[in-house]
Amino acid sequence: MLSHPHEVFLEVAQRLSFTKASQALFTSQSAVSKQVKALEEHYKTGLFERLGSSIQLTPAGRKLYEKLLQAKQLQQELHQEMSALSPDFAPTQHLLIGASTTISLYVLPPVVSAYLQKHPNRQLSLKNRNSDNILRALLDHEIELGIIEGIHKVSNVTYTPLLTDDVVAVCAAGNPLAGRTLEVRDLLTTPLALREAGSGTLAVLEEALARHRIKLAALPVRVRLGGTEALKNFVRVDTCLAFLPRQAVLKELASGEFSEVKIRDFSLRREFNFIQRKGTENNAPYKDFLQFTRRYYSGKE
Repeated sequence: MLSHPHEVFLEVAQRLSFTKASQALFTSQSAVSKQVKALEEHYKTGLFERLGSSIQLTPAGRKLYEKLLQAKQLQQELHQEMSALSPDFAPTQHLLIGASTTISLYVLPPVVSAYLQKHPNRQLSLKNRNSDNILRALLDHEIELGIIEGIHKVSNVTYTPLLTDDVVAVCAAGNPLAGRTLEVRDLLTTPLALREAGSGTLAVLEEALARHRIKLAALPVRVRLGGTEALKNFVRVDTCLAFLPRQAVLKELASGEFSEVKIRDFSLRREFNFIQRKGTENNAPYKDFLQFTRRYYSGKE
C-alpha cells in the first residue's frame, strides 16, 4: 500500500500545484506541504523546485514520481488478484476518469449512477474538459480512462468505440432562421457562435467544411465560447446560428425553445471513444467501467 505522504506527493506531482492538489484531496494547502516536506526529509533531498508562483519536479522528484506510478499500478493489480482469490476482500477503489463536455454533461450521469449502485465500494472522480485537454490529462497520468470525440494520432493511446452522435445547427425559436433549410454556402454570410479551439464539436464542423472546400476562418464567427452550456445560453438571447451536439439540445428541440436549421448535403456525425494508455487496458475497475458503459448504451443510438 502506498503511504499517505506518497499519495499526496503523487497529486502534487501530477498537477504541479500545491493548491490544486489540496483541492483534489479535500484538505488544506498547509497539510499538503507538510506531507511533501516529510518526504523530502525522509529522502534527504528536495522533490520540487519552486520557481516564483510555479513548481517543477527535481531529478529526485521525477524519479520518485516514475516509481510511484509503477507502484500504484502494481497495487491495483494486487487488489484485483486478491479480490479474485478472496471474495470478502473488497477495498474501496477510486476511479479517475475524464470526458469531453457533451459526454460529461449529457451521457455519463445516468450510467455513472447505475454503475455506483452496482459497485458500492467504488468511488469516481470525473474531469470535464474539451477533448484535447482530456487526452493531455490521460498522457499526464491525471486520469486513467478518458472519453473523447474522434481519434487523435497518438501512438501510445488505444481507442475503444462508445457511441456516435450528430452535431446540428440550431437557433432560438424566434430567430428568422428557424425552420429554414440552408445551402452550405449560406454559412459564409450567416452570423455564427462556435465552441473554442480544441473542442471536438468544432473539429467535426471544420472537417465537414473542408469537404466543401470552405475554411473555418472564412465564416463570420461573432463569438467563440468555452463549453456547451455557455453556447446554448448565448443562442437563447442572440440571433446567431450555433452548431451543437444533438445530445445536448434534445430537451430544447422537443420543447420548441430551439429550432433545428437544416443544411443541405451537410452531415456532421462524430464518434465518441474511450481512450487508455497502452498497457493499461486490463486494469480491472476501468475495464469493468468501460464494458458496463458500452452495454448500457448498446442499442440506444
